[in-house]
Amino acid sequence: MRHDQEHQSIPGMVRSAARRFADSPALVEEGQRLSYWQLKDQMVQAVAAALALGIEPGDRVGLCAPNSVEWIVAALGIQGAGGIVVPLNTRFKTEELSYILRKSGAKALFAAASFLGNDYTAGLKRADPELPALRTTVSLSGKRGQADLTWDEFLGLGADRSGAHEAIDRLTPDHISDVMFTSGTTGHPKGVKLTHGQSLRAYGWMSTEYGFRPSDRFLVIPPFFHCFGYKAGWLASFLHGVTVIPMAVFDAGRALEVIERERVSILLGPPTIFHDLLHHPDRPGRDLSSLRVSMTGGSTIPESLIHAMKKDLSFDIVLSAYGLTESTALVTTTRPGDTEETVARTTGRPIPDVEVRLTDASGQRVPPGRGGEILVRGYNVTQGYWDDPEATAAAIDGDGWLHTGDIGHLDAADNLVIVDRKKEMYIVGGFNAYPAEIEKLLLGCEHIAQVAVIGVPDARMGEVGCAFIVPVPGADPTEEDIVAWAREHMANFKVPRHVRFVDALPRNAGLKVLKNDLRARFEDGGRR
Repeated sequence: MRHDQEHQSIPGMVRSAARRFADSPALVEEGQRLSYWQLKDQMVQAVAAALALGIEPGDRVGLCAPNSVEWIVAALGIQGAGGIVVPLNTRFKTEELSYILRKSGAKALFAAASFLGNDYTAGLKRADPELPALRTTVSLSGKRGQADLTWDEFLGLGADRSGAHEAIDRLTPDHISDVMFTSGTTGHPKGVKLTHGQSLRAYGWMSTEYGFRPSDRFLVIPPFFHCFGYKAGWLASFLHGVTVIPMAVFDAGRALEVIERERVSILLGPPTIFHDLLHHPDRPGRDLSSLRVSMTGGSTIPESLIHAMKKDLSFDIVLSAYGLTESTALVTTTRPGDTEETVARTTGRPIPDVEVRLTDASGQRVPPGRGGEILVRGYNVTQGYWDDPEATAAAIDGDGWLHTGDIGHLDAADNLVIVDRKKEMYIVGGFNAYPAEIEKLLLGCEHIAQVAVIGVPDARMGEVGCAFIVPVPGADPTEEDIVAWAREHMANFKVPRHVRFVDALPRNAGLKVLKNDLRARFEDGGRR
């Protein structure tokens, strides 16, 4: 029986893991070590506390804090009481957080009293003192700040655990477990509704396919407010008895130290993480032989990076995948045994019981090898956006197909190749130019470590490309060098007409490149 078939809910899965893995370590964080049995006990107490706090089935609860043991226990407590977790981006400003809390009708907020200089509760009380549904705030750190309850005070409400297990037992796979708000790159963020069953099924399959096992130790760097850190991270790990090591803020030197000390074997994340690890001065002196499994996605991946991850970071398995929040963040993935070229060039085949279709502008299916918009249908597709039927209808058609807005094609082996976001395409003299494709080509240049391409206005061509480039350490290419290389390796309309050298690409907390920031920088004429 698959793990996802054994469990009705995410808290139910943790109870099962406690029975199966008992005294094995579940969580390790700054000297704090919880066994699976101890994690289950803390979860049950948090469920009882959430019930005492008045959280009822269907209530939404905001959760705004860095990766930590408390984040996980708080989420499990909220869900176990029947509540719906609303993860909040810790890099959001007060106005953005206030919008999501209002939109979701959050009844309570669990937040860090101090993170990156922010006291989220204090900021919200100053900016929006009358959030209509918000009743209680809980500090997830030792400091109270302006929260109503400290973390210990909240847990203290759970002294009577008599109703906790019954509340967990009432959950079903079809209950909503979380509302994940998208990044809001095209306007206000939209809340994606996902269920317990969807997440357990998708990541139960993924973690089994990737070979997760009880002896593994997973350093989780992607933030928990994103499916990469939450569902592909701690949720997938608990299904297999893996030890989870949360990392609040990524620091390459610190990560290398933890990998060596804790014998980390699983590390998933966007390419920038592995680039930074590879180029950190401490890397050659660290014992990284424990590293075993990796998956990277969300950006272009040069084949040279995959080779270096295996050679210099000691990974046995390096995979790539594709998904978006509306699809439980998992649609396709490469498989162990795929070639480095396949992992770099494609995002693999659809996961079981999920369909992928490519269509043209008129909605007609395109033949293999031709590009089209990626449509997805299956159990992983969201029920819709929270309190937004119009946006739901625009994204999911009457036949259940999710229109992703991404452009791709299928190769001869049915691997999905992502060309670009439809909205990021620009047109050079009548030719469609796709930044992701051009970025992948530019990464073949030996002088380029990271690159992001945007379309910018041009009086003659309408639009042309501008490449923002982080050079390889020690390299000092000129704009002319890059353009000359590009002219040798790509069609003329794809060649960037502008080059900007930068020390780092601006990224959000999920480590996606902020292309709007790059557009603003171009308009300002900013250079390194």
